Amino acid sequence: MKRRSNDWIVGATVLGGMALVVVVTMWLQQADIGQQRVEVTARFREVGNMAVGNAVVIRGVRAGRVDDIHLADSGWVTTTLLLDPGIQLPPNPVVLTQASTLFGEWQAVITQRDAVPAIREVVLQLQDSAGAPANTLAGAVLPDIAQLTSVAGGIAGNVASVAERVRTAFDDSAARELRTTIRNLSVMSTELTRTVRLQSQNLDMIAAQVRAGVGDLSSGAAALQRSVGRLDSATSAGEIARIVADAQAAAADLRQMSGRLNEMSESLMRAENSLSRAITKADTLLGRVERGEGSLGLLFNDPSLYRNTDSLLVDLRVLLSEFRANPKRFVNLSIF
Repeated sequence: MKRRSNDWIVGATVLGGMALVVVVTMWLQQADIGQQRVEVTARFREVGNMAVGNAVVIRGVRAGRVDDIHLADSGWVTTTLLLDPGIQLPPNPVVLTQASTLFGEWQAVITQRDAVPAIREVVLQLQDSAGAPANTLAGAVLPDIAQLTSVAGGIAGNVASVAERVRTAFDDSAARELRTTIRNLSVMSTELTRTVRLQSQNLDMIAAQVRAGVGDLSSGAAALQRSVGRLDSATSAGEIARIVADAQAAAADLRQMSGRLNEMSESLMRAENSLSRAITKADTLLGRVERGEGSLGLLFNDPSLYRNTDSLLVDLRVLLSEFRANPKRFVNLSIF
């Protein structure tokens, strides 16, 4: 009887230990017992050091865990997140993975796209993941402490190098040159002030001329407006029509005059041809006279005939003188 009771105690202890082990294992693996979790899928180009079982955080509160991480097609990494029951995603959500402690533990943070830090690499990763399938969130990896420390070390080295170069560059000669440059800048400022003062006076003169020009333009515009008004009134009174009619009549008269001028031009051309023929004949005749051909040629080219003619004229003058002096000598009239 006593041995049977001991067997029951040993059996109960073994069963209790086994149940405790199962419960602890399920607790450590965060098994879902009687709970309906929400499954969310995200894709990344890389997930850093995130592993299955890492926490999922929304607005700083643990809201689930990472259930699965596997490689997908085209170089993507697909991650499955299990959220606690009743958890609601923020509007326009994205998933950021980051280090949660200094001991290498990571977490997945679900946040709004507008709340993403303005880090160029993170923004590029989210833009690269923008074409994710339906119900798949875009993901990116925030730089961890090691990366930040490495970048800070590089920046510190660059700053030290720049400081060394600045110290080398700004020696005594550089200081003297800097003082000279400052002095030259002072002189240049003085010259610039004087130039600005002179140009200000010129600008005042130009402004006065511009105002005068604007006044002239206003006068011209007023005159043009008056002319347009007169043209409008003339159009309404029928004066434009009369002017057009008079212009048409004048054009007809001009056409008639043009025809007459054409006829006169033709007559002048004919007269010019006749005159040209007459001049040609006269030139031929004068040429024959000059060469001594014909009677006129002999008359003009024979000097003896000229001398005889001159003697004849002299004799005629003498005869006329005697006739005037004594006409009875030459005329004798007798009546019965």
